[in-house]
Amino acid sequence: MQTIGERITLTDSPHEHFMGVRPFAAIRKARITLASQHPVICKKQMQMMKGAITMARYTGPTWKLSRRLGISLSGTGKELAKRPYAPGQHGPGQRKKLSEYGLQLQEKQKLRLMYGVGEKQFRNLFVRAGKMKGIHGENFMKLLESRLDNLVYRAGFARTRAQARQLVVHGHITVNGKKLDRPSYQVQPGEVIGLREKSRNLSIIKEALEERQYLPEFMSFDENKLEATYNRLPERSEMPSEINETMIVEFYSR
Repeated sequence: MQTIGERITLTDSPHEHFMGVRPFAAIRKARITLASQHPVICKKQMQMMKGAITMARYTGPTWKLSRRLGISLSGTGKELAKRPYAPGQHGPGQRKKLSEYGLQLQEKQKLRLMYGVGEKQFRNLFVRAGKMKGIHGENFMKLLESRLDNLVYRAGFARTRAQARQLVVHGHITVNGKKLDRPSYQVQPGEVIGLREKSRNLSIIKEALEERQYLPEFMSFDENKLEATYNRLPERSEMPSEINETMIVEFYSR
């Protein structure tokens, strides 16, 4: 191991760099060595290294994913406007037919990536939906639609769900007048989503509101107060029609 100021690199083995084949083994070894040599910075540096490795949110090219899955994950449709086929040199040609499992997995990935949710959180929501009264698949999609970041996007405060998530995390959004920075927060019918006073003049929010094409019927918007009210849970016809939630239920029921 080498330390340069507060930056840490692992050089004991080519297989132990922290994005390599054995990252957690490298962290354990680095923690022991660093604790004995540099006890002051050990805790902070180990947290940074572990956080970099365990980050679950996808940060790669979303346009390629959209073309692979055949769906606009951003909701803008730009990904498929010019090249509505899978990426790669064989993209426009014939593709091998997927198995039943492959189709179920693909449908699950479509929905998960559309809402920008990690696999663990996605599965937990699915289990929670199974305990609710009604149809399992529809309840699952209602829970996803009720996420704070999604409703910020639906209200028109952001162009995409990813942008809406960033607004929430950065503390620009309020729920019932109180700042809330958890994108996964389940908004309840009757709650009001608004903007913090200092965030009302952000150009990114103004531009998104100007470009908003429609407002879902399960929400209402006050133009003067710049507040959106979540009036009720959405119906199935008001949620993404390109998703077959039955296949997702079958996938998790294997």
